[in-house]
Amino acid sequence: MKVIVVVAALLAVALARPQNRDADAQIVRADTDNIGVGGYKYSYETSNGISSDEQGEVKNEGREDESIAVRGQFSFVGPDGVTYTVQYIADENGFQPQGAHIPQ
Repeated sequence: MKVIVVVAALLAVALARPQNRDADAQIVRADTDNIGVGGYKYSYETSNGISSDEQGEVKNEGREDESIAVRGQFSFVGPDGVTYTVQYIADENGFQPQGAHIPQ
């Protein structure tokens, strides 16, 4: 009888553990364009709801104040089941994220 109780308890613990859907995620879309000198562009999406799009370009190429300006967005599904999206710019003024869930 004790063996049945122990097996039932172990089975209940195993079934109650959170499922990690990220562990089995697959890339469902991936695109790259213009990777090289002067700038880049990429995007991807995974089966677990993660996506990202980004493009960057060199500003003031060849000058002392040369920099890169990046613009993009990423999305993911939070533990609460809500899809969160962050849009951002990263340039000489730093990383500037925006999203409905980010305090202003």
